[in-house]
Amino acid sequence: MSLAFHWFLPTYGDSRLIVGGGHGTPAGAARGDRRATVGYLASIARAAEEFGFAGALTPTGAWCEDAFLTTAMVARESERLAFLVAFRPGLISPTLAAQMAATFSLHAPGRILLNVVVGGEAHEQRAYGDHLGKDERYARADEFLSIVRRLWAGETVTHSGTHLNISEAALATLPSPVPPLYFGGSSAAAGPVAAEHADVYLTWGEPPAAVAEKIAWIRELASRRGRTIRFGIRLHVITRDTAADAWAQADRLIAALGPDTVTAAQAGLARSESEGQRRMLALHENNRRSGDWRDARNLEVAPNLWTGVGLVRGGAGTALVGSHTEVADRIAEYAALGIDEFVLSGYPHLEELYWFGEGVLPVLRERGLFTGGADGAVSGSVPFLPAGVR
Repeated sequence: MSLAFHWFLPTYGDSRLIVGGGHGTPAGAARGDRRATVGYLASIARAAEEFGFAGALTPTGAWCEDAFLTTAMVARESERLAFLVAFRPGLISPTLAAQMAATFSLHAPGRILLNVVVGGEAHEQRAYGDHLGKDERYARADEFLSIVRRLWAGETVTHSGTHLNISEAALATLPSPVPPLYFGGSSAAAGPVAAEHADVYLTWGEPPAAVAEKIAWIRELASRRGRTIRFGIRLHVITRDTAADAWAQADRLIAALGPDTVTAAQAGLARSESEGQRRMLALHENNRRSGDWRDARNLEVAPNLWTGVGLVRGGAGTALVGSHTEVADRIAEYAALGIDEFVLSGYPHLEELYWFGEGVLPVLRERGLFTGGADGAVSGSVPFLPAGVR
Protein backbone atom coordinates (compact mmCIF):
# COMPACT_ATOMS: atom_id res chain seq x y z
CA MET A 1 0.00 0.00 0.00
CA SER A 2 1.27 3.46 -0.90
CA LEU A 3 1.99 5.82 1.97
CA ALA A 4 -0.20 8.93 2.14
CA PHE A 5 1.39 12.36 2.54
CA HIS A 6 -0.25 15.56 3.72
CA TRP A 7 1.28 19.03 3.80
CA PHE A 8 0.35 21.96 6.06
CA LEU A 9 -1.32 25.33 5.45
CA PRO A 10 0.31 28.03 7.66
CA THR A 11 -2.83 30.11 8.24
CA TYR A 12 -0.95 32.37 10.68
CA GLY A 13 1.70 33.40 8.14
CA ASP A 14 4.92 31.91 6.84
CA SER A 15 8.63 32.69 7.02
CA ARG A 16 12.13 31.53 6.15
CA LEU A 17 12.60 31.24 9.92
CA ILE A 18 10.70 29.18 12.49
CA VAL A 19 7.37 30.80 13.24
CA GLY A 20 6.19 30.37 16.82
CA GLY A 21 2.66 29.18 17.31
CA GLY A 22 0.90 25.95 17.86
CA HIS A 23 -0.77 24.72 21.01
CA GLY A 24 -0.91 27.24 23.82
CA THR A 25 0.20 30.25 21.78
CA PRO A 26 -1.69 33.47 22.60
CA ALA A 27 -3.95 34.99 19.96
CA GLY A 28 -1.96 37.06 17.49
CA ALA A 29 1.44 35.84 18.71
CA ALA A 30 2.18 33.69 15.65
CA ARG A 31 2.74 35.86 12.60
CA GLY A 32 5.17 35.15 9.81
CA ASP A 33 6.84 37.45 7.31
CA ARG A 34 4.50 36.24 4.56
CA ARG A 35 0.80 36.92 4.92
CA ALA A 36 -1.44 33.90 4.85
CA THR A 37 -3.54 35.13 1.97
CA VAL A 38 -5.81 32.81 0.04
CA GLY A 39 -3.50 33.27 -2.93
CA TYR A 40 -0.41 32.17 -1.01
CA LEU A 41 -2.14 29.23 0.69
CA ALA A 42 -3.58 28.20 -2.67
CA SER A 43 -0.08 28.14 -4.18
CA ILE A 44 0.93 25.66 -1.49
CA ALA A 45 -2.19 23.57 -2.07
CA ARG A 46 -1.67 23.45 -5.84
CA ALA A 47 1.97 22.43 -5.47
CA ALA A 48 0.96 19.67 -3.04
CA GLU A 49 -1.57 18.44 -5.61
CA GLU A 50 1.04 18.28 -8.34
CA PHE A 51 3.36 16.19 -6.18
CA GLY A 52 0.59 13.73 -5.36
CA PHE A 53 -0.04 14.67 -1.74
CA ALA A 54 -3.31 13.34 -0.37
CA GLY A 55 -4.21 16.40 1.66
CA ALA A 56 -3.19 19.43 3.68
CA LEU A 57 -3.74 20.08 7.38
CA THR A 58 -5.41 23.36 8.37
CA PRO A 59 -4.74 24.13 12.07
CA THR A 60 -7.15 25.44 14.66
CA GLY A 61 -6.70 27.72 17.66
CA ALA A 62 -6.59 31.32 18.79
CA TRP A 63 -3.15 31.74 17.20
CA CYS A 64 -4.30 31.13 13.60
CA GLU A 65 -7.21 31.90 11.31
CA ASP A 66 -10.42 29.87 11.34
CA ALA A 67 -9.82 26.48 9.74
CA PHE A 68 -13.21 25.82 8.15
CA LEU A 69 -13.55 29.23 6.54
CA THR A 70 -9.99 29.32 5.25
CA THR A 71 -10.14 25.78 3.91
CA ALA A 72 -13.43 26.37 2.10
CA MET A 73 -11.86 29.31 0.25
CA VAL A 74 -8.63 27.49 -0.62
CA ALA A 75 -10.55 24.42 -1.80
CA ARG A 76 -12.01 26.55 -4.60
CA GLU A 77 -8.46 27.32 -5.77
CA SER A 78 -7.46 23.66 -6.04
CA GLU A 79 -8.84 20.59 -7.80
CA ARG A 80 -8.04 17.30 -6.08
CA LEU A 81 -6.35 17.93 -2.76
CA ALA A 82 -8.25 16.93 0.37
CA PHE A 83 -8.11 19.13 3.47
CA LEU A 84 -7.52 17.84 6.98
CA VAL A 85 -9.56 20.44 8.85
CA ALA A 86 -8.77 20.72 12.55
CA PHE A 87 -11.73 21.49 14.79
CA ARG A 88 -12.58 21.38 18.49
CA PRO A 89 -15.61 19.39 19.65
CA GLY A 90 -17.60 21.31 22.21
CA LEU A 91 -16.98 24.78 20.81
CA ILE A 92 -19.85 24.18 18.39
CA SER A 93 -22.74 21.75 18.57
CA PRO A 94 -22.25 18.26 17.15
CA THR A 95 -25.22 18.81 14.84
CA LEU A 96 -23.68 21.94 13.37
CA ALA A 97 -20.27 20.24 13.01
CA ALA A 98 -21.87 17.29 11.20
CA GLN A 99 -23.78 19.70 8.95
CA MET A 100 -20.69 21.77 8.12
CA ALA A 101 -18.73 18.67 7.14
CA ALA A 102 -21.65 17.37 5.06
CA THR A 103 -21.93 20.72 3.27
CA PHE A 104 -18.21 20.74 2.50
CA SER A 105 -18.51 17.18 1.23
CA LEU A 106 -21.40 18.17 -1.03
CA HIS A 107 -19.40 20.87 -2.76
CA ALA A 108 -16.01 19.09 -2.67
CA PRO A 109 -16.75 15.34 -2.50
CA GLY A 110 -14.06 13.30 -0.82
CA ARG A 111 -11.95 16.37 -0.06
CA ILE A 112 -12.64 16.87 3.64
CA LEU A 113 -10.93 15.00 6.47
CA LEU A 114 -11.50 16.04 10.08
CA ASN A 115 -8.77 16.39 12.69
CA VAL A 116 -10.39 16.25 16.13
CA VAL A 117 -8.52 18.50 18.59
CA VAL A 118 -9.90 18.13 22.10
CA GLY A 119 -7.62 20.90 23.40
CA GLY A 120 -4.84 20.66 25.97
CA GLU A 121 -4.66 24.34 26.89
CA ALA A 122 -7.18 25.25 29.59
CA HIS A 123 -6.50 28.99 29.27
CA GLU A 124 -7.20 28.89 25.54
CA GLN A 125 -10.37 26.84 26.00
CA ARG A 126 -11.61 29.37 28.56
CA ALA A 127 -11.09 32.14 26.01
CA TYR A 128 -13.67 30.35 23.87
CA GLY A 129 -16.04 29.98 26.83
CA ASP A 130 -15.16 26.35 27.56
CA HIS A 131 -14.46 25.74 31.25
CA LEU A 132 -14.34 21.95 31.38
CA GLY A 133 -11.27 20.16 32.67
CA LYS A 134 -9.09 18.06 30.40
CA ASP A 135 -10.60 14.64 31.21
CA GLU A 136 -14.09 16.13 30.94
CA ARG A 137 -13.22 17.47 27.49
CA TYR A 138 -12.34 13.96 26.36
CA ALA A 139 -15.58 12.61 27.83
CA ARG A 140 -17.51 15.31 25.97
CA ALA A 141 -15.63 14.48 22.76
CA ASP A 142 -16.74 10.87 23.13
CA GLU A 143 -20.40 11.96 23.24
CA PHE A 144 -19.87 14.51 20.49
CA LEU A 145 -18.32 12.07 18.01
CA SER A 146 -20.96 9.43 18.72
CA ILE A 147 -23.65 11.95 17.78
CA VAL A 148 -21.79 13.07 14.65
CA ARG A 149 -21.32 9.48 13.47
CA ARG A 150 -25.02 8.74 13.95
CA LEU A 151 -26.06 11.88 12.06
CA TRP A 152 -23.77 10.99 9.17
CA ALA A 153 -25.38 7.55 9.12
CA GLY A 154 -28.76 9.17 8.49
CA GLU A 155 -30.22 8.71 11.96
CA THR A 156 -32.49 11.16 13.75
CA VAL A 157 -30.63 11.63 17.01
CA THR A 158 -31.89 12.38 20.48
CA HIS A 159 -29.14 12.26 23.05
CA SER A 160 -29.16 13.16 26.74
CA GLY A 161 -25.68 12.79 28.15
CA THR A 162 -23.41 14.21 30.80
CA HIS A 163 -22.20 17.06 28.58
CA LEU A 164 -24.48 17.18 25.53
CA ASN A 165 -28.24 17.19 25.04
CA ILE A 166 -29.61 16.93 21.51
CA SER A 167 -33.25 16.52 20.52
CA GLU A 168 -34.46 15.08 17.18
CA ALA A 169 -31.41 16.17 15.21
CA ALA A 170 -31.07 15.11 11.57
CA LEU A 171 -29.19 16.18 8.45
CA ALA A 172 -30.89 17.22 5.23
CA THR A 173 -27.86 16.09 3.22
CA LEU A 174 -25.58 13.22 4.16
CA PRO A 175 -21.86 13.36 3.39
CA SER A 176 -20.67 11.05 0.65
CA PRO A 177 -18.15 9.77 1.36
CA VAL A 178 -18.25 10.10 5.15
CA PRO A 179 -15.24 12.19 6.26
CA PRO A 180 -12.62 10.12 8.10
CA LEU A 181 -11.76 11.23 11.64
CA TYR A 182 -8.15 11.87 12.64
CA PHE A 183 -7.50 11.97 16.37
CA GLY A 184 -4.42 12.49 18.54
CA GLY A 185 -3.73 12.43 22.26
CA SER A 186 -1.16 10.82 24.52
CA SER A 187 -2.97 10.89 27.87
CA ALA A 188 -4.84 8.02 29.50
CA ALA A 189 -8.12 9.82 28.82
CA ALA A 190 -7.33 10.18 25.10
CA GLY A 191 -6.67 6.53 24.30
CA PRO A 192 -10.17 5.08 24.70
CA VAL A 193 -11.78 7.95 22.79
CA ALA A 194 -9.31 7.52 19.92
CA ALA A 195 -9.83 3.75 19.92
CA GLU A 196 -13.62 4.18 19.77
CA HIS A 197 -13.88 6.88 17.10
CA ALA A 198 -10.67 7.50 15.14
CA ASP A 199 -10.09 6.28 11.62
CA VAL A 200 -6.50 7.52 11.86
CA TYR A 201 -4.61 8.01 15.13
CA LEU A 202 -2.07 10.82 14.87
CA THR A 203 1.10 11.14 16.94
CA TRP A 204 3.65 13.91 17.00
CA GLY A 205 7.14 13.02 15.83
CA GLU A 206 8.75 11.15 18.69
CA PRO A 207 11.66 8.69 18.37
CA PRO A 208 10.68 5.41 16.71
CA ALA A 209 10.64 3.38 19.93
CA ALA A 210 8.18 5.80 21.54
CA VAL A 211 6.01 5.81 18.42
CA ALA A 212 5.96 2.01 18.42
CA GLU A 213 4.70 2.04 22.01
CA LYS A 214 1.87 4.43 21.10
CA ILE A 215 0.84 2.33 18.11
CA ALA A 216 0.74 -0.81 20.27
CA TRP A 217 -1.31 1.03 22.94
CA ILE A 218 -3.96 2.34 20.57
CA ARG A 219 -4.04 -0.82 18.47
CA GLU A 220 -4.77 -2.91 21.56
CA LEU A 221 -7.50 -0.53 22.77
CA ALA A 222 -9.10 -0.56 19.31
CA SER A 223 -8.90 -4.35 19.10
CA ARG A 224 -10.93 -4.65 22.30
CA ARG A 225 -13.66 -2.71 20.51
CA GLY A 226 -13.45 -4.78 17.36
CA ARG A 227 -11.96 -1.90 15.40
CA THR A 228 -8.89 -1.44 13.17
CA ILE A 229 -7.19 1.96 13.07
CA ARG A 230 -4.63 3.45 10.73
CA PHE A 231 -1.77 5.53 12.08
CA GLY A 232 -0.23 8.84 11.09
CA ILE A 233 2.61 11.06 12.29
CA ARG A 234 3.07 14.85 12.31
CA LEU A 235 6.59 16.09 11.49
CA HIS A 236 8.47 19.02 9.99
CA VAL A 237 11.13 18.33 7.37
CA ILE A 238 14.44 19.87 6.30
CA THR A 239 15.72 17.89 3.34
CA ARG A 240 18.56 18.86 1.00
CA ASP A 241 20.88 17.35 -1.60
CA THR A 242 23.38 16.51 1.15
CA ALA A 243 23.13 15.98 4.89
CA ALA A 244 25.61 18.83 5.42
CA ASP A 245 23.33 21.24 3.56
CA ALA A 246 20.32 20.14 5.60
CA TRP A 247 22.07 20.58 8.93
CA ALA A 248 23.43 23.94 7.81
CA GLN A 249 19.82 25.01 7.28
CA ALA A 250 18.91 23.76 10.76
CA ASP A 251 21.80 25.82 12.15
CA ARG A 252 20.49 28.91 10.34
CA LEU A 253 17.08 28.44 11.93
CA ILE A 254 18.62 28.07 15.39
CA ALA A 255 20.92 31.07 14.92
CA ALA A 256 17.87 33.30 14.52
CA LEU A 257 16.50 32.32 17.95
CA GLY A 258 17.66 34.41 20.88
CA PRO A 259 17.76 32.98 24.42
CA ASP A 260 15.02 35.36 25.57
CA THR A 261 12.77 34.20 22.74
CA VAL A 262 13.26 30.56 23.66
CA THR A 263 12.76 31.22 27.38
CA ALA A 264 9.54 33.13 26.79
CA ALA A 265 8.16 30.48 24.43
CA GLN A 266 8.98 27.67 26.84
CA ALA A 267 7.33 29.51 29.74
CA GLY A 268 4.12 29.70 27.73
CA LEU A 269 4.27 26.08 26.62
CA ALA A 270 4.90 24.90 30.19
CA ARG A 271 1.31 25.89 31.01
CA SER A 272 -0.02 23.22 28.69
CA GLU A 273 -2.11 20.36 30.08
CA SER A 274 -1.31 18.30 26.98
CA GLU A 275 0.60 15.09 27.63
CA GLY A 276 1.82 15.21 24.03
CA GLN A 277 3.19 18.72 24.58
CA ARG A 278 4.93 17.58 27.76
CA ARG A 279 6.59 14.79 25.79
CA MET A 280 7.70 17.29 23.12
CA LEU A 281 9.26 19.58 25.73
CA ALA A 282 11.02 16.67 27.42
CA LEU A 283 12.87 15.84 24.21
CA HIS A 284 15.00 19.00 24.48
CA GLU A 285 14.79 19.76 28.21
CA ASN A 286 18.42 18.86 28.92
CA ASN A 287 19.62 20.94 25.97
CA ARG A 288 17.77 23.99 27.28
CA ARG A 289 19.27 23.58 30.72
CA SER A 290 22.84 23.20 29.45
CA GLY A 291 22.52 25.86 26.76
CA ASP A 292 23.91 23.58 24.05
CA TRP A 293 20.73 24.00 21.97
CA ARG A 294 22.59 26.66 19.96
CA ASP A 295 24.31 23.85 18.03
CA ALA A 296 21.64 22.21 15.89
CA ARG A 297 23.24 18.77 16.00
CA ASN A 298 22.91 18.70 19.78
CA LEU A 299 19.13 18.63 19.33
CA GLU A 300 19.16 15.38 17.34
CA VAL A 301 17.36 12.89 19.63
CA ALA A 302 17.27 9.97 17.18
CA PRO A 303 18.88 9.54 13.76
CA ASN A 304 17.79 12.59 11.70
CA LEU A 305 15.08 13.50 14.26
CA TRP A 306 15.63 17.12 15.34
CA THR A 307 13.84 18.95 18.18
CA GLY A 308 14.80 22.52 17.28
CA VAL A 309 11.35 23.56 16.07
CA GLY A 310 9.89 22.81 19.49
CA LEU A 311 12.08 25.45 21.14
CA VAL A 312 9.58 28.11 20.09
CA ARG A 313 6.61 26.28 18.54
CA GLY A 314 3.93 24.41 20.41
CA GLY A 315 2.50 21.15 19.17
CA ALA A 316 4.59 19.36 16.58
CA GLY A 317 8.15 20.26 17.55
CA THR A 318 10.36 17.79 15.70
CA ALA A 319 11.73 17.65 12.16
CA LEU A 320 13.37 15.07 9.96
CA VAL A 321 16.70 16.60 8.92
CA GLY A 322 19.07 15.11 6.38
CA SER A 323 19.75 14.26 2.78
CA HIS A 324 16.82 13.18 0.64
CA THR A 325 17.86 9.54 1.03
CA GLU A 326 18.23 9.86 4.81
CA VAL A 327 14.80 11.44 5.18
CA ALA A 328 13.33 8.69 2.99
CA ASP A 329 15.07 6.12 5.22
CA ARG A 330 13.45 7.59 8.33
CA ILE A 331 10.03 7.65 6.68
CA ALA A 332 10.49 4.01 5.73
CA GLU A 333 11.46 3.26 9.34
CA TYR A 334 8.26 4.82 10.68
CA ALA A 335 6.26 3.05 7.97
CA ALA A 336 7.70 -0.28 9.11
CA LEU A 337 6.31 0.44 12.58
CA GLY A 338 2.82 0.87 11.15
CA ILE A 339 2.64 4.55 10.19
CA ASP A 340 0.55 4.91 7.01
CA GLU A 341 0.16 8.69 6.79
CA PHE A 342 2.65 11.53 7.18
CA VAL A 343 1.54 15.10 7.91
CA LEU A 344 4.54 17.27 7.06
CA SER A 345 5.59 20.92 6.96
CA GLY A 346 8.71 23.09 6.73
CA TYR A 347 9.89 26.68 6.64
CA PRO A 348 8.97 28.29 4.35
CA HIS A 349 6.15 25.93 3.52
CA LEU A 350 6.15 26.49 -0.23
CA GLU A 351 9.90 26.10 -0.75
CA GLU A 352 10.29 23.18 1.65
CA LEU A 353 7.41 21.44 -0.11
CA TYR A 354 9.42 21.60 -3.34
CA TRP A 355 12.56 20.28 -1.65
CA PHE A 356 10.61 17.33 -0.31
CA GLY A 357 8.55 16.74 -3.44
CA GLU A 358 11.51 16.86 -5.79
CA GLY A 359 14.01 15.18 -3.49
CA VAL A 360 12.35 12.64 -1.20
CA LEU A 361 9.23 11.52 -3.06
CA PRO A 362 11.19 10.14 -6.04
CA VAL A 363 13.26 8.02 -3.63
CA LEU A 364 10.13 6.68 -1.97
CA ARG A 365 8.56 6.04 -5.36
CA GLU A 366 11.58 4.02 -6.45
CA ARG A 367 11.24 1.93 -3.28
CA GLY A 368 7.55 1.26 -3.95
CA LEU A 369 6.42 3.24 -0.90
CA PHE A 370 4.67 6.04 -2.80
CA THR A 371 2.61 6.03 -5.97
CA GLY A 372 0.93 9.45 -5.83
CA GLY A 373 1.64 12.00 -8.54
CA ALA A 374 3.55 9.58 -10.72
CA ASP A 375 1.78 10.59 -13.93
CA GLY A 376 2.16 14.33 -13.49
CA ALA A 377 5.19 14.71 -11.29
CA VAL A 378 6.67 18.18 -11.15
CA SER A 379 10.00 18.62 -12.91
CA GLY A 380 13.03 18.40 -10.65
CA SER A 381 14.94 21.03 -12.62
CA VAL A 382 13.28 24.11 -11.12
CA PRO A 383 13.19 25.95 -8.87
CA PHE A 384 15.47 24.29 -6.35
CA LEU A 385 17.25 21.18 -7.64
CA PRO A 386 19.70 20.62 -10.47
CA ALA A 387 18.41 18.29 -13.18
CA GLY A 388 18.64 14.65 -12.17
CA VAL A 389 19.39 15.30 -8.52
CA ARG A 390 17.56 13.11 -6.01
